[in-house]
Formats: sequence, structure tokens, C-alpha cells
Amino acid sequence: MSITNQISRRSFLAATARLGAAGLVASTAESLYAADPVAARKPAWQLGCYTRVFDQFDYPVALDAIAEAGFKYVGLMTTKSKQWVMIKTTTPVEEVQAMHKEARKRGLTVLSVYGDFSVGDSPEAGIRGLRQLIDHAVICGCPHLMLGGTGDEKIYQLYYQTIAECCDYAAAKGVGLSIKPHGGQNATGPQCRKAIELVGKKNFRLWYDPGNVFYYSDGQLDPVVDAATVDGLVVGMSVKDFLPPKEVLVNIGSGKVDWPAVLARLKKGGFTQGPLIVECLARGPLEEVKAAAKKARQFLEQLTGQKA
Repeated sequence: MSITNQISRRSFLAATARLGAAGLVASTAESLYAADPVAARKPAWQLGCYTRVFDQFDYPVALDAIAEAGFKYVGLMTTKSKQWVMIKTTTPVEEVQAMHKEARKRGLTVLSVYGDFSVGDSPEAGIRGLRQLIDHAVICGCPHLMLGGTGDEKIYQLYYQTIAECCDYAAAKGVGLSIKPHGGQNATGPQCRKAIELVGKKNFRLWYDPGNVFYYSDGQLDPVVDAATVDGLVVGMSVKDFLPPKEVLVNIGSGKVDWPAVLARLKKGGFTQGPLIVECLARGPLEEVKAAAKKARQFLEQLTGQKA
């Protein structure tokens, strides 16, 4: 039986309300990656920006820049720090709470959190780590936890077994889990499909990344072609372009990704609403990157036909 069949709409809303987190997690059951009439009340596309765009700077600077560029949604990914990734399994709860508070002060809703966990020590440690990331997402009021996958064949089965073990826990808290095309054993649509089918849970899906499809294939696999292999799986997208020979720090619309064709193909496969979050832009001084972020927002508004 699917997760969405196990949890009624009423019990879902009650459970998430008890969490006391920001309204985005508690507002709908769409984070379980199943169709819900409530989802139609939101804009079809949530246009946002990851902190990675500004990770040459401390994250409060990044949040300022994202808000000033006109975005209302933010993804917490990387920042200028020793740990680089903003939210890890070891990040203290107080730090996660502070990140969420800083985002909300700027009128930003946290729509995606990137994190990853290790199964190297033991399966039990892997489950504890992933549950901690799920709890961190809840603190941020975030319905989407994006994972990196694994390129290590030796732990492949264990990694996805761990995700399967945690899907019910995540679903009960209103958090959807996903992987993206990210190299290794999940570099292409078919590889991602294999992993998702191995887990076999409704709230474990795909966060598409056209730039990475190009990147990990050395420019040989066009994401327009690859997108045809992920019908029914996509719940969000990292907006990332690509230039040969191997570069993704590229301003959106200036690379090889055919954005209208990619989005059209993903729509054909069922991705007709959800987050579109800018992950990478060209590096440069703060004001230049901020200007590029504003242009990226405008590009997405034209692409989708809606305002951010």
C-alpha cells in the first residue's frame, strides 16, 4: 500500500500542524509527491534560488542577495564555511533554527534543503543521520529534502535501503525525499529511475538537473533526450546550465541547455508544477552575481509565463 493511502489527509494535516513548523510543510500533502486538489491553489511553479549561487559569501549575504534579486523561495545548499554544505547530519538544531529565521526575516520560504548521509559506519547510523536531516528540513518548514545518491557500488544497496527505511518517517512529517542526476550511479535518468524503483516509495522521487546530465556525460547526453526517460518521477528541478568542455558555473540561458524543450518534455511526462530553483550562475563580484540572479529570475518568468 502506498504512503498516501496509509495516511489520510486529515491525519496528515493534524500531524504536521503539531510540528509547529512553517506553514509550507503543514499546508498540503503535496510533499508526499501525490496529486492533491490543494496544490492547485498555489502558483504552478515556485521560482527560487539556491544559496550555492552565492556560496563565495556567508549565507546571510546570500539570503540578502536572493531576496534582492526578487525571489520568494530559497534552497539551502552550500555557503562559505569550513563545512561548505549548510545543513549536515551533525549540524546543531540551533544553527538550523537560525538559518530558517534568517530566511524568514527576508521574506524567503525554504523550499529545498540539500543534505546527505553516510552508511559507512553502520545501517543504524545511516538511518539516524537521514532522520536527522528530515528533522532539520522540518525545522526549516521545508517540504523537499534532496539527496546526492552514491557512486560507490559497494554501498549502493544499503544506501537506498536506508532511504526506504526512512520514507515513512519523512512522509509522517510532510517531507518528500529525492535524488538528482549527480554522477556515479545516478548520473542519468535511467540510473535515477533504477534507484527510485529500488526504494519503491511514493515520496522518494527525482529532482531533475539538466546541467548535470550534460556535465556527467561530458556534454554527450542532451537533457532533452534524457528527460524522456523520467516520466512520472520529477517533482522539482535544479536550474543549471552547461558549457563545454565541463562547466556548470554558467548564467542561465547562455549555455547548451534548451530550456523550453527540456521543460516541455518534462511537462509531457507529468511535471506540470513544482519548484524550479536556480542552482548555479557564473562566479564574480557580489553585485555581478546578484544581477545575474535577477536575470535568471526574469528568464524563468518568461519560460513559465508567471511571476516569481
